[in-house]
Amino acid sequence: MKEIKTVFFDFNGTILDDMDLCLGLLNDLLKTQNKEPVDMDYYKHIFTFPIKDYYSRAGLNFEIESYESMANKFIDRYKKGYLDCKLYPNTKETLAYLKNKGIKLICLSATELNMLKEQLKYFGIVDYFDEILGINDIYAKSKDDIALNYINNNDIDKKSTIIVGDTLHDHECANLMGIEAVLTYSGHQAIDVLEPAGTTIIKNISVLKELL
Repeated sequence: MKEIKTVFFDFNGTILDDMDLCLGLLNDLLKTQNKEPVDMDYYKHIFTFPIKDYYSRAGLNFEIESYESMANKFIDRYKKGYLDCKLYPNTKETLAYLKNKGIKLICLSATELNMLKEQLKYFGIVDYFDEILGINDIYAKSKDDIALNYINNNDIDKKSTIIVGDTLHDHECANLMGIEAVLTYSGHQAIDVLEPAGTTIIKNISVLKELL
C-alpha cells in the first residue's frame, strides 16, 4: 500500500469487540415484542446504517414501541455492558506502531461524542488519537457530515489517507471523503456483505502493521 499519513478509525466493531453485547441487546428488544432471537451470522447480515433500518430488518415493530424509545433502552444498557467488552487483539500495539511512524490517527464514530471519549479513556487508548469525532445525539443516523466537514476544513492529503472500519457505511464515508477504505470482517458485517465494496478487507486492525 502507498505511504499513509492519516488514518480514520471507526470504533465499534473495528477497535472495540462489542459483537456479543450488541447481539444480546438486539435479542432483548426482540423478546419484548415476542420475536424469535437471532444468531450472530444473521445479525452480521442484517446490520446496517442508519440504525433504524437495521432495527426494521431485525423485525422490530415501531408501532409497538417507537424507534426513539428502543434506541434509548439500547444505549442505557450498552453503557453498562460495554465495560465488559474488550479491544480486538493487539489493538494498542497496532495504534502505538502507527503513532510511532508519525501517522495521524483520528477516531470517527457514529457514537455520541461524549460517550465515545469516555470509552476511549476507559480502554486506555484516548492518547493515541489526534482527533476524536462523534455525533451529537444517540440516534446514530450518520457520520457522513462529520467526516466530510472535517476533511474539507483541515489540511489533509486525501491520497495518503485511509479509513478503517467494519461496515459498508465506512466504505461509503470513504467515497464521500475521496479516500480509500480498509474493512475488517471481525465486526458488525459479514465478509460476504463487505466484499461487493471491492476494497481491501482484513480480519482485524492488527493486520495494518503489515499493510502500512
